[in-house]
Amino acid sequence: MRYFFLPVIIIFILASSALASYREAFEKEFLFKSWGGEEPEVNACIDCHSSDIMKKEFQSVMQSWKRSWHYQNNVLCHDCHGGDYKDATMSMSHQRGFLGTPKYTEVPDFCGKCHIGILRNYLESGHGKALQATGKGPNCVTCHGSHNIQKANIEIINEGLCTKCHTYERAKIMKQALFATENKIRDIDKKLEDLKIEGIYVGDEKRELFSTQAEFRALFHTIDADLVKQRTDDFTRKLNVIDTKIKNSFNEIHFRKNFSAFLMLIFIGLSIVVSLLSKTYKD
Repeated sequence: MRYFFLPVIIIFILASSALASYREAFEKEFLFKSWGGEEPEVNACIDCHSSDIMKKEFQSVMQSWKRSWHYQNNVLCHDCHGGDYKDATMSMSHQRGFLGTPKYTEVPDFCGKCHIGILRNYLESGHGKALQATGKGPNCVTCHGSHNIQKANIEIINEGLCTKCHTYERAKIMKQALFATENKIRDIDKKLEDLKIEGIYVGDEKRELFSTQAEFRALFHTIDADLVKQRTDDFTRKLNVIDTKIKNSFNEIHFRKNFSAFLMLIFIGLSIVVSLLSKTYKD
């Protein structure tokens, strides 16, 4: 009898083990996975800095970043700081390219990995030369912030910020030199959004505007009001080309709407005529 029960016990144990393995796989692959499609990509940097175990001052880094221009354009932690964001155990590994927080004098090169034209102009400016000479001049984060980085605009040039290092007078001249071009850029950007709402493809014009805007904002990192004034006509010409294309698109929209209204009036008129003729025929 015991020879009968022994195989039964072995089969029962193997079946239980197989069932447990199946249940684990089922829970892992089905019950605990999103039904909405692909799983969101793991980001160890965000998960760690957002967790309750992180110190408050480091949690605020995530909060600041989520209000930034980088966040809006999907620039993530590892894009600046390096490391392996997919592996929590290697996220701060120097073998995986982790750079951490740069020293104050290293910030321009740190940001300049992406902002190449801006870095070149900055290094030639009074700001850049002061940093290189003394190690205490303004760097990128002085004006733009370190994590809550906003889209570059002339509002950054303000009395409260500039007077931390010097008087506002020269900065004010610089802002006045930038004012007309910046307003033109904003106006065109708004018109492009209006066209997009109308269902018009504006990808080409968006790229032209972005390129012109990037070149212009790289220029004003020279902190040279005279140079900005010299180049204003050139930027105005480029922006006017984009603006003309936008006006043509709006004219086409208006033509289509007017033509559609005209066809509708003809259709209504013909319907009335046909209706009157049919009544006359019956009479």
